[in-house]
Amino acid sequence: MYICFAEYKIKQENREFYLMEVEKLRMQEAELVHVYEGTDQPSLFVEVWDCKDEAHALRVKEERLSERSPWFALSSWIEGGPAKLHVWTFKPVASSMK
Repeated sequence: MYICFAEYKIKQENREFYLMEVEKLRMQEAELVHVYEGTDQPSLFVEVWDCKDEAHALRVKEERLSERSPWFALSSWIEGGPAKLHVWTFKPVASSMK
């Protein structure tokens, strides 16, 4: 299994709006995405998208960064705007698969 990982900081004044909207979006994705908030850095959020393989993870990354994605609307609440939305793909380390 691969993951697509998105990270960004939401402007404090928009945090409550963000939380309501991200929950709606997350529910549409079923179990594919989990959203976490930093405990050491409030308003720092990460999305962890579960992907079946590398190709799937790359499609999720491309879609997540696309202006046509429903998730793109969240970018207006990111400190620094869409340029501060960081998205990476991760693969499992062989030793963790045992």
